[in-house]
Amino acid sequence: MSSALQMTAFGLALLSTLFLLLATCTDCWMVNADDSLEVSHKCRGLWRECVTNMQDGVRTCDQYDSILADHPVKIVVTRTLLISADLLAGLALLTLLLGLDCIKFLKEEPRVKLKMCYGAGVTLGAGSILGLVGSVWYAVDVYMERAMLVSHNVFLGVHYDFGWSCWLGMGGSAGCCVASVLLTCC
Repeated sequence: MSSALQMTAFGLALLSTLFLLLATCTDCWMVNADDSLEVSHKCRGLWRECVTNMQDGVRTCDQYDSILADHPVKIVVTRTLLISADLLAGLALLTLLLGLDCIKFLKEEPRVKLKMCYGAGVTLGAGSILGLVGSVWYAVDVYMERAMLVSHNVFLGVHYDFGWSCWLGMGGSAGCCVASVLLTCC
């Protein structure tokens, strides 16, 4: 496997893993999407809900009661899938790092290093599927919640749209998928 291809896959996998980690930790999976005169900006995440006052920039966050408390299914499933994707992507990144040709680890065993790169690609692929399913699951649930309210002519004053954390999760998952294809197919 060429060193340029390996380094490209490693760089993409590193960036994508960072995106997945940021998506898991940040708190803007859903944002309020009203165009009216808003005095605050609301974000909901997997771990807490934050409100930012638009006039003075003061931000307050409410942590969810407990990890074990009753939460909506979309939060529990997304947390589980994204944490699993983070762990798999981290493991794949470590395996890929040791399997790179430019690293002196197992330098006299090129077939073992090639298998490590291939294994890292498969693991990245599994992580990308989990991350993409989690991110899309959350996004579809947000859309369905909004569509249900609109179809019943219910307006609660605030409706939510996909936040940047959701897009970051999708982007990180897609990047892991591309890195996986580079490592396994090329």
